[in-house]
Amino acid sequence: MGMMKEFKEFAMRGNVVDMAVGIVIGAAFKDIVSALVDKIIMPMVGYITSGKSFAELSYTLGGVVEGQEPATIGYGAFIQTIIDFVIVAFAIF
Repeated sequence: MGMMKEFKEFAMRGNVVDMAVGIVIGAAFKDIVSALVDKIIMPMVGYITSGKSFAELSYTLGGVVEGQEPATIGYGAFIQTIIDFVIVAFAIF
């Protein structure tokens, strides 16, 4: 029973609870930023640049093996993820 009591004391200390709250709020904030980028910013960028969804931009590699799909590099989704990260990092800073 002593170990359970020690764990409860550890878990209820202020800094652990504060950290848990911060993690939950951070996860929720990341979802908000992802929705902002996915649904508002990137459609406008796609409209301005090429008229198609930015996340769908990709480069197809040559040398297709018969019966298999060609390999593609999805650089649009990667750039979109970078924009997500930059917005979250800027907000935290």
